[in-house]
Formats: sequence, structure tokens, C-alpha cells
Amino acid sequence: MIVDTRFRSNAPELMDDFEMKGETLRDALDKIANINKLLGGNKVTLDGVKTLLKDKPKTQLVRITDIGCGNGDMLRTLAEYARKNNLNFSLTGIDANQFTIDHAKHLSGAYSNITYECKDIFDHSATEESTDIYLCTLTLHHFTDEEIIKLMNRLKQSARIGIVINDLHRSALAYKLFKALCFVFRLNDMSREDGLVSILRGFKKADLLEYARKLNLKSSAVKWKWAFRYQWIIKT
Repeated sequence: MIVDTRFRSNAPELMDDFEMKGETLRDALDKIANINKLLGGNKVTLDGVKTLLKDKPKTQLVRITDIGCGNGDMLRTLAEYARKNNLNFSLTGIDANQFTIDHAKHLSGAYSNITYECKDIFDHSATEESTDIYLCTLTLHHFTDEEIIKLMNRLKQSARIGIVINDLHRSALAYKLFKALCFVFRLNDMSREDGLVSILRGFKKADLLEYARKLNLKSSAVKWKWAFRYQWIIKT
């Protein structure tokens, strides 16, 4: 089977249903987080945060908001990093699915500096509170090109330090390798189907550079990272 990755797919994902709930969703959220961690995905986002904070004083309060936070694994990773390095992070996760938010809260009970909100990120209230850094880890590919420009324009106006994007490289090889991962991790049907669609909704470097051009960004860097990711760091 030839996989055509020339253009972004607009096919829907089951997980885009904000009313979804139950064990199938919980299992999908947790396995996505585990695979992301195992393949170094959390490090891609964490390194982006480190880059944005490179010249900031360690005592400074840094407010970080994770857009499409899933089960909160990225925020817990940041909380652990802050604890080990005596940093002052205030962490917020936003997701449009209440079941997902409740699951993230349950998993994050030991972290007093993490809070969660159930909001649609296209609702202006989701970005009107003061935030230093916005994170989008495996979130941006869920949106159309037009929605991405609309969202990123709002984020760049609201973020006082910057934005870190960590998302999928649209690649035929990544598509084939993910099929193997499905077998190894025994992913459920929803995770398998959504994962393959996600790759086809992912990005080429040219896509991200075109977004940067349309957004008229002052400081923007796009780098390929293992495993088949792009790290996009924007300084505001």
C-alpha cells in the first residue's frame, strides 16, 4: 500500500469527539502518553521550555499552559523538572473533554502546582489569563490550516515569553513504523486508527515554515526531532 503524504489529511479522529468518555478513552490517553515518553516526545517539549527560559532568573515565577493536555503527563514531567531544579512553575492544562480533564486531575493529585480547566481553546476565555509559555504537544495536527493560524495568532499575542510546538512529521515511514508500534503496545482499535490518521494530519517542515511566514513571527525555529517530530519554538 502506497501512503500519500504530500498533503495534510482532513480525516476526523475519534478522539476529536469532546463528549467521549470511558475506559477506551482512558486507555488511549495513557498509552499515547507512555509511547510519547518512551520515544522521547516529552524531552522535545521540555527542551523547548529550557530554550525559552535560558536567560531567565531561576527564581522567576513562570506560568505555563498546556493546550490539549491529555492525561497531563507533560505537565507532570515539567513539575518534576521544576522540583529537581528549584524552579517556580505554575502549570495549567486545558482540554475540551471533561472526562480527559478529570482523568488528568486524578493522575496529578500529588502536584500542587498543576491545575486543569475544561475549555475549548477556540473560546477566547481559554487564552485571556496571563501566561508566559504555551505548549502544544501533539495537539496542533488536530486542526485545519485556517484554525492553526487563528489559534497561533491568539497564542502569540497572549504568551509573554513564547510557545513550544511538538507535533508529528507527516511521513510514510512514520506511518509504517506506527503500525508496528500498535502491535508491540497492543493499542486498542481507537488508538490505532486515530494514530494513523494523526500522522497523515501531521506536518512537513514546509507547512510549519509557511505558518510562521503568515504569522509574521519575530523569532521562530523549526527542527526535526526523533521520533518523527518537529519542534517549533517561538519567542514572543
